[in-house]
Amino acid sequence: MKTTIDIKRQHGGDLDTFRERYGRAPLDYSSNVSPLGVPEEIKQAIAEAAAEVDRYPDPLCRALTEKIAQEEGVPAEWVLCGAGAADVIFRAVAAINPANTLLPVPSFSEYEHALEQVPGRVDYFPSMEWNGFRLDQTFLDRIDDSVDLVMLCEPNNPTGVLDHKQYLNRVLEACERHDAWLIVDESFLDMTENAEEMTMTPHLGEDRKLLIIRSFTKMYAMAGVRLGYCLCGSAKLLAGMREQGPPWGVSHIAQKTGLAAFEAGAYKERVLEMVRTEKPYLYEGLRSLGLYVLPGAANYLFFKGPLKLPELLSEKGILIRDCSNYRGLGGGWYRIAVRTHEENEQLLAAMREVCQ
Repeated sequence: MKTTIDIKRQHGGDLDTFRERYGRAPLDYSSNVSPLGVPEEIKQAIAEAAAEVDRYPDPLCRALTEKIAQEEGVPAEWVLCGAGAADVIFRAVAAINPANTLLPVPSFSEYEHALEQVPGRVDYFPSMEWNGFRLDQTFLDRIDDSVDLVMLCEPNNPTGVLDHKQYLNRVLEACERHDAWLIVDESFLDMTENAEEMTMTPHLGEDRKLLIIRSFTKMYAMAGVRLGYCLCGSAKLLAGMREQGPPWGVSHIAQKTGLAAFEAGAYKERVLEMVRTEKPYLYEGLRSLGLYVLPGAANYLFFKGPLKLPELLSEKGILIRDCSNYRGLGGGWYRIAVRTHEENEQLLAAMREVCQ
């Protein structure tokens, strides 16, 4: 029996549905994880952890929490691990339980799904194509005393837009004036240039309503492991988030792979160099086909193309992300990951065949 996914809950990387339909695995451009494969450090950690899966994982993720705190330069009490960034998002929204949330769209759909689990109202703020999908003063003006929570994705998924640090500081200041929480999802930030300069981590504090979300998934190609974390100076909020999920939420294998990821520095540099060289190549290749492309800051590109493009490329064994199920977008908007040069050549050759 074939199973189906609600179109609103579809994400990239749905390889099983592709296999059911076409009988083969695709060249996957729909998922924005590193195309260089799993780092050897993480493979070794998984193999070693496999011999220990007869025991319960540390419910407090103590070793991993300490390592994250050391790397991030924050107290260990400010770190909370989860089974992927999505788990952290759901826990945070449930713990804050906002009466009114201001949410820019289009953006990662799991924010909306998490907010559906609480009784509060969501005020959707559309970013516009004519403005390059950037937020501006109009968004700042919408942050008032009625808002309890503002959620941002930096860089944004699917557009790739990374707001200027000065602008993000203004958003935080507006939230503080109106006593609203600010959640900044930086899951793709480590895939960008100057990530250390752009992070909001230096603004964390015990008396600040700021929560930052991070993920191991994208950089280290470990989507199947499910590991993310958040940074927040509020002990009260983190305690509430721990109560919003089951015990042992982060597996033993996930904790061990998280520790190993911090040892894969050379791998990380290889990924960043590949993105640095291949994204401009893909960008120019798409533009040469007459397509509207946002340059973006992350390891993916957002563009407008023919309505039947996903189907046409699927017949050639290539899977891209159809963004029509994002709130605020219609048909014809797509997202593709940055992959290796040989794969990017294959994608562009297929697109030249179907777009011209």
